[in-house]
Order: sequence, then structure tokens, then C-alpha cells
Amino acid sequence: MPIRILITGGTFDKQYDEIHARLVFRESRVGEMLSLGRCRVDVHLRTIMMVDSLDMTDADRQAIVQNCLHCDETQILITHGTDTMVETAQALATSAGMEGKTIVLTGAMIPYAFGSSDGMFNLGSALSFVQVLPPGVYVAMNGRYLRWDEVRKNRETGVFEPAGGGAPTA
Repeated sequence: MPIRILITGGTFDKQYDEIHARLVFRESRVGEMLSLGRCRVDVHLRTIMMVDSLDMTDADRQAIVQNCLHCDETQILITHGTDTMVETAQALATSAGMEGKTIVLTGAMIPYAFGSSDGMFNLGSALSFVQVLPPGVYVAMNGRYLRWDEVRKNRETGVFEPAGGGAPTA
């Protein structure tokens, strides 16, 4: 069965607008990243939105939840901004009807378009994790995964880590 990749924006897909000297969304680069990474996994891409996660609303989170509930695939990868990734993971994990689905959220600290991004590595790792983890909701960043209720973003280091300070799961 194919893997559903839901695209929601975040730093992952930001690009630099030279005219206005700011980061903007144009089009997702996830397909290009999969091609460059020589992905041989059957994936179906769907762009839900292109927003900075700091601007994500409860209605946006509900759109993500609804897309997960109504897709046929049981393995779902979501590209998401890192600032509110944990909040979206919680919304997914606490929604009825997600039983039997493995959902992995991932993102980037540096836009893919900048060339030195962690996005391609995170996408590849998340794609691997979604295939082997049991049903549940996870955050995958920097080569490791953590359950939705055991993760936090350390805003001082820019790294996702165990919420209770324990050892990471992977």
C-alpha cells in the first residue's frame, strides 16, 4: 500500500523572495526532494496548505486531522513547521478514528531551497520510520523519532528531544 504524504508548509518549503527580502511559500519541493533522493517507495502527495506553523489555526489542524481520517493509506507522513508540530501531533493522536494508522510528522530548521537544509535528511528518515513503526503518532527529526506525547522542541538548541529529559527512543 502506498504512503500518503501530506504537505502543510513550514520552513521545509519556504523560499527566499529577493524582491521583498523575506521567506515565502511558492510551491512544495517535496516531490523534487523524493526524486533527488531516488525514492523508490510508492507515495501519494497531497498539499493541504502552505503556512508557517506559527500561523496555523485550529481550523488548519482540523483540516490535517480530516485528511488523515479520510485517506485510505494507513501510513501517513506529514511535512510541517517545527514551531507547532507537537500541537498538531497531539490533535492527531487525540482524534477518534486514527486507530491502525501510523502518522509521522517531520520538518526542517533550514529551508530546503537554501541547499544546507536538514529537510532532505528528515524527509528520508521520516519515510523510513513511517514504514516500520507501529500505529501511533510520532515526530521524526534529526534521524530519530519520538512519540507525540514524549517529545518537545528545545527552542534554545533547535532540537527535538524527549519531553521528560529521558533517553530518545531511536
